[in-house]
Amino acid sequence: MITTAALALALTSAPAVAHTGTTPHPNAPVRVTLTVQGPDGPLFRGRVTTRGHDVTTATGGTHRCDGTNGGAQPAAVPTPTAALDDAARRRHFTWDGTWYASFDDYAVDTIKNVGGGGAAYWNISVNGTSTPVGGCQFRLAAGDHVAFTWTAF
Repeated sequence: MITTAALALALTSAPAVAHTGTTPHPNAPVRVTLTVQGPDGPLFRGRVTTRGHDVTTATGGTHRCDGTNGGAQPAAVPTPTAALDDAARRRHFTWDGTWYASFDDYAVDTIKNVGGGGAAYWNISVNGTSTPVGGCQFRLAAGDHVAFTWTAF
């Protein structure tokens, strides 16, 4: 009788688990606004649907760019560099980046053939704030405003 009472109490106090499928997959595609601002004005502005994926550049080769880079996220997620890559492929413009194994991330070198040449770099910001981690590590959410801005030293 005591065992039955303990089992009944345990079952009534256990949390209910719903399997409704309402939790989105962490790497579900999101739609973001992407802006690329060069030294002489805008190079690209548009909306892009993206998710974390492998990225290939001429200089850097092929590497994952899905938020798990450097252990930043526990599962694959959409990222700023993946968004840039998706926009470039869909809108037919080029970009290139160097892969740094020590950071497990790319450094963007050129977008639409505009590079820093040692005097500038491509700053990545989301919703007006520079990302504290690399472009393959930062998690994007639907509606984010992503900017790659040519920034002089």
